Amino acid sequence: MSMRTFFAGLSAALIGLFALAGAATAQVPNAKALVDAAKAQGVVGEQSDGYLGFVSDGGDPALKAAVAQINAGRGQVYRDAAAKTGVSAEAAGASSFAQRFPSMPAGQYYRAADGSWKQK
Repeated sequence: MSMRTFFAGLSAALIGLFALAGAATAQVPNAKALVDAAKAQGVVGEQSDGYLGFVSDGGDPALKAAVAQINAGRGQVYRDAAAKTGVSAEAAGASSFAQRFPSMPAGQYYRAADGSWKQK
């Protein structure tokens, strides 16, 4: 199997699984709203491992809980994708970030593989 075919299959698996994870996150719609606002403020950013992280102190317990909830959902999606495609959950998370990065709005933060926070 070529790498292109492999990553196309992984992408398809992730897209399907994210649709399912979106339904689970919808149970607490406030989590997404809190995280989206924190991203716009530069408090929360996307990490190259596919998870959310705090660019600066996230002090607010509700925001910390929202990030933890979303990260837990993402972790499940990555494990499910890994089981279906034969890659590691870490590779699935990194692939998810690579897919998400191009559509991130300018000005939001992301954590590069070297651990540094950068503004898009």
